[in-house]
Amino acid sequence: MADRPTGRGAERVAVPSQRAAGGRTAIGAAARRPCTVVVCRGCCCGVARKHPGFDHAWQLERLRAAASDGGFEVRTTDCLGPCDRANVVVVQPSADGRRAGGRATWVGFAMDDDCTQEILAWAAAGGPGLAAPPATLELQFISPPRGGRVRRR
Repeated sequence: MADRPTGRGAERVAVPSQRAAGGRTAIGAAARRPCTVVVCRGCCCGVARKHPGFDHAWQLERLRAAASDGGFEVRTTDCLGPCDRANVVVVQPSADGRRAGGRATWVGFAMDDDCTQEILAWAAAGGPGLAAPPATLELQFISPPRGGRVRRR
């Protein structure tokens, strides 16, 4: 347990912690963070004008429904940057996955049923650091944008 101040006084509250790689300590919720699937829904991802033949709402509903049963989380974000590779999804490791060496993995062109199912299966199995990604999903891995997000239209 790690102590954390809770205001101006000297009172301390015990917070669960866990030793992370490199001697750092993960405190509180970070010690238990699940695998997280971040779905881009910005200017190009998740919009029918760029990809009119894909049901973007269905994909997000499917991801969220599986997350409620699969022990991982799903979040949306405005724009991740590599718009020329839309739809972009980032699979972030759980706290345990990060301690095992897993890092956020970017998936581009995530628009068909098979890709969505592979992302779901990988996240449910533990995600980066804990489970190997499906080989066909690896073909869709992309590099994150350098120097922060770059928005293109």
